Amino acid sequence: MSNLFDDRQCQLGEGPLWHPERQQLFWFDILSKQLLTRTNGTPKTYQFAEHVSAAGWVSQSELLVASETRLFLFNLDTEATRDICPLEADNAVTRSNDGRVDPKGGFWIGTMGFNAEPGAGAIYRYYRGELRKLFGNITISNAICFSPDAKTAYFADTDTQTIQKVELDDDGWPTGTPTLFTDLTVSGHYPDGAAVDSEGHLWNAQWGAHRVARYAPDGSFVSEVSLPAAQVSCPAFGGADLQTLFATTAAVDLEGEEEGRTYFAQTAVRGQAEHRVIL
Repeated sequence: MSNLFDDRQCQLGEGPLWHPERQQLFWFDILSKQLLTRTNGTPKTYQFAEHVSAAGWVSQSELLVASETRLFLFNLDTEATRDICPLEADNAVTRSNDGRVDPKGGFWIGTMGFNAEPGAGAIYRYYRGELRKLFGNITISNAICFSPDAKTAYFADTDTQTIQKVELDDDGWPTGTPTLFTDLTVSGHYPDGAAVDSEGHLWNAQWGAHRVARYAPDGSFVSEVSLPAAQVSCPAFGGADLQTLFATTAAVDLEGEEEGRTYFAQTAVRGQAEHRVIL
């Protein structure tokens, strides 16, 4: 059973991040160019001039934020910014989308076309000063997450209705060719954002399906958390015990007060703490 965490209606909620040092949830409304949070129960909004979609935590006060043109450091207390590197800055077709930090401290970030142009997107990894393109020809990058043992990364192209997995080396870089983790074409679901719990199970938000679905390490379906909103976009584990599953949703193209809100549900399993970005 899910509960309402924040009643602000996001056009395209995305990128929930539980900051372990602040014990605070941050998330984005991509289409409104906003970063949202709650401080002691009070809503707070940070407004940007360009689309922002995902972040990793660097310190108690700083996030590494991905936008449509760059990665930049953002100070949550002063709102100061500092550019780290460009991200497809010369490509007006694309923007950032899903992203998460791996256990080695590398920030993975996907891009996609503003209008989901076929094959326009890619997935990158920023690690210790280097931004490297990992995979290309992606339409809607999503489901970036990592196994607790740091040996596997997962990602999806929502358009293909499949989630892929790839082995990682000791520095967290992909090695070999991605292989199929789970095929959602039979069930008719579209994979959006994802997170992996401490037991190695993958929790996947599924666009249009009112749910976050849990899959075993072998890719088999285990269970689901139902949500009032249809377009569930990304989950994240948080709370003091990491047993709260947060989920962003999107109101774009829909009517109804439940759409676009941010929800939470208590789970019987712990998530992984979000990893710190190593700049």
